[in-house]
Amino acid sequence: MKTKYNVQTTVGLVKIMTVFSLAGMAIMWVRKPVFHALGITAQTPFILKSLAWLAVVFPTYQINLLVFGFLFGQFPFFWEREKKFLRFLRRVIFERRQGMARQNT
Repeated sequence: MKTKYNVQTTVGLVKIMTVFSLAGMAIMWVRKPVFHALGITAQTPFILKSLAWLAVVFPTYQINLLVFGFLFGQFPFFWEREKKFLRFLRRVIFERRQGMARQNT
C-alpha cells in the first residue's frame, strides 16, 4: 500500500486510510437528513435514489476527503488525488460531448 500511494511511512499510510474511513462514515450523517429533506424513502424508485446519491453523496465524499485530509495533515495527498479525479471527469465528459457532436453532424 505504501508503494501504491507513494507514502514513505507507516504512520502516513495509517493517516490516509483513516481519512478514507472517516470520509465514508461521515457520508451517512449527511445522507440521512438530506434524503429525508428530499422526501426519499424506501418506496422511492431506485433510479431517483441513484440520482440523489450521485447529486448529494458523491460530491460530499470528495469534500470530506479534503477536509479530513487537512485535519490529519494529508491534504496535499488528497488534493493531488482530487485534481486527478477532476481531470478524469473533465476528459470523460469532454470526449462524450465530442462523440455526440460527431454523431449529430
